[in-house]
Amino acid sequence: MKAMAFVFRVFALFGALIVLVSAQSALARDLPEFADLAERQGAAVVNISTTQAVRQGRGGVPSLDEDDPMFDLFRRFIPRHPGAPRVDPDSRSLGSGFIVSSDGYVLTNAHVVDGADEIVVKLTDKREFRARLMGADPRTDVALLKIDASGLPRVVLGDPNRLRVGDWVVAIGSPFGFENSVTAGIVSAKGRSLPQENFVPFIQTDVAINPGNSGGPLFNMKGEVVGINSQIYSRTGGFMGLSFAIPIDVAMDVQSQLRASGRVQRGRIGVVIQEVSRELADSFGLGKPVGALVSSVEKGSPADKAGLEQGDIVLRFDGKLVGISGDLPRIVGGTRPGARVPVQVWRKGMLRDLSVVVAELPEDNKIRKVAAKLPRPDAAPNKLGLVVVEPNAEQRRDGRMAGGGVVVDALRSASARASEIQAGDAILAIVNRGVRIDIRSVDQFNRVVAALDLGQTVTVLVLRGDTQTFVPLRTLER
Repeated sequence: MKAMAFVFRVFALFGALIVLVSAQSALARDLPEFADLAERQGAAVVNISTTQAVRQGRGGVPSLDEDDPMFDLFRRFIPRHPGAPRVDPDSRSLGSGFIVSSDGYVLTNAHVVDGADEIVVKLTDKREFRARLMGADPRTDVALLKIDASGLPRVVLGDPNRLRVGDWVVAIGSPFGFENSVTAGIVSAKGRSLPQENFVPFIQTDVAINPGNSGGPLFNMKGEVVGINSQIYSRTGGFMGLSFAIPIDVAMDVQSQLRASGRVQRGRIGVVIQEVSRELADSFGLGKPVGALVSSVEKGSPADKAGLEQGDIVLRFDGKLVGISGDLPRIVGGTRPGARVPVQVWRKGMLRDLSVVVAELPEDNKIRKVAAKLPRPDAAPNKLGLVVVEPNAEQRRDGRMAGGGVVVDALRSASARASEIQAGDAILAIVNRGVRIDIRSVDQFNRVVAALDLGQTVTVLVLRGDTQTFVPLRTLER
C-alpha cells in the first residue's frame, strides 16, 4: 500500500509539473515579440541634435550693455585669457525623429528644433546630415525637416483610429542620447485632451518615454507608425507611466501643409467653449452630457454672423459629431478657411441648424484678463449660498456689465465653496431647465433664487475678467 501511495504521489507531482510547463509555454506564446519589429523599423528612426549659439561679448562676457549692472558681475567672475580667440559656447539638445519619405523628409517635434541654429540628423549607419527646417507648427508640436539624401529607409504609416485601448505599442528613440532604444507598453487611452493643447487628440500610453524620445515614432504591432511621442506627465522630470503621442494622421496633415507652404492654416469661428457636465446638461434640458457649450461669442466673428448664441450647445460641426468639448477646436481647426459648413446646436430645448463661414485662425491669439473690482458691503446669503452685491460704477462703465448682472461678494455654503465660483465673479444670468433669465439687479437675482426648489441644480453664467463660463450650482437642501 505504501509503495502504491508513493507511486500515486509521483504521478501527481509529474502531472502538476506538466500543467505548469504547459501554462508557461502558453503564456510565452501570448506575449508579443518585439525583436523583428525593432529590426525592420529601427533603420528609419534617426537621432536629432541641435545647436543654438550663445552670443558672447568681449572676453567671454555675454552681450550686455556696459552700463548694465550685470556686465561688471560677468566681467569679474568669468575668466578671460588675453590673446585667446573668442569662442561662443553652444547650447545643445537631443531628440528623435523618423524618415517619412526615401528622399529625406523627416518628422519630429517642434519643441526639439525650437530656436536651433543648426540641426544634425544622424542615421543608424552613422551617416550625419545637416537638416533644413521646412516648417514647424507649435500648436501640434510637429516639425518637418529635409536632408539631402535619397534611397533612405522609411517608415510605414498606420491608422491610429484602429488602435484599441489595451493594444501593445512600441517606441524607438534616443532617450538621454542612447540611440535606437526600444521600449514597449500598451495604449492607456485615446483622444486625450491636455491643458493648452486644443488641436491634438493625444494617444496615451504607458510606454517608457524620457528626454530624447521626443519626436520619435510610436509603432503598432504591425510595425506601422501610429503616433509621434511628444510629452510625458511627470513630477520628477523622468518617466512616471504616462506618455502622450500625437496621432500620425494629425501629424501627416500638418506636414503636408508645411511641405507645401511652410505654415499651417486653421479655421476659427470665434467662440469660447466649455465641457458639458451632467449638471449643465440637466440645466439646459439636454438628455446626456455631450457637445461643446458656448460660453461666449466674439462680436463680429463668423459664429456671431451665423447666429450662434451664448448658451448654445454645439452637437455637430460640418457633419461631424462633437462628443466632448475638445472635439470642436480640432474639427474647426481642420476646416479650410473660407468654407461654409453646417452647425447643429441645442438651444432652449430644441435642435437648431445653422451655417457658418469659417475664418482663419491667426498665429497669435492672446486673451486679456482683467481682475474684477468690487465693493464689500454687508449682505445676506440666498439659497445658493452666495452673497451678491450691485456692480460699482467702474464695473458698469467698462462695458462688460453694461447690461446688468451682480457681483459675488462671499460664498457662505459648502456647495458654493465647492463650485468653480470665486468672490469677485460677476453673475450675468441663471439657466433653469433650459430657460435663461438675464440678471439685472441683486433684488431680481434673490427673487429668482428664492423661487428655486431645495436641492435643485441650476446653471449660472459667470464673468471673470474677460471670460464668460457656465457653472452649475446646487441650492441648499434645507
